[in-house]
Amino acid sequence: MVRVKICGITNAADALAAVDAGANLLGFNFYEKSPRRVTEDAAAKIRLRLRKEVDAVGIFVNAPTADVAALCKSLKLDAAQLHGDETAETVAELATSVPVVKAFRVDPSFDLKILNNYPGAFAFLFDAALTGQYGGTGHTTDWDAARRAAARHRIILAGGLKVENVAAAVRIVRPYGIDVASGVESKPGKKDHGRLREFIQEVRRGERK
Repeated sequence: MVRVKICGITNAADALAAVDAGANLLGFNFYEKSPRRVTEDAAAKIRLRLRKEVDAVGIFVNAPTADVAALCKSLKLDAAQLHGDETAETVAELATSVPVVKAFRVDPSFDLKILNNYPGAFAFLFDAALTGQYGGTGHTTDWDAARRAAARHRIILAGGLKVENVAAAVRIVRPYGIDVASGVESKPGKKDHGRLREFIQEVRRGERK
């Protein structure tokens, strides 16, 4: 089953709507420059209301390893997603305490061999390559590169996914997981609950094809 991660959760109503719609993971963005940033206190309150079978993932950008580990422990996060320029050594160090998803900005020139340098990563997230931005761009990543990578690695596909194209993305890439933020929002940080339900239905439809 393709795992669905709804990223950029900022409030309990959206979190519960995502869970009710069938989301497997929720992403909490702690990057201070993100329009979807959530505070530790707010995330803690939402975390307490989640069902046990739903995983909570913290999103970090070039944050100190000790800070990431401490926050993951205090909030009982199930994984840390590193969305910046973190090294393989950073990933390996953090992976001793929590599963790590290493994100990459991928375009047609991306060398898939780079993934072999990160043996400590549990999975890799492929996002769109846009200069100066660490995710949440709404732009589509390179599906062909993701498809080839998914044959050998756990790939979470992100970047420009929405109701209209996610079933095709699932059929073509066959990823381990799907990640969406802006594609199910009415505005940054606020989810459209109807689009949420449609999006996850389309993921499941893509799986059946």
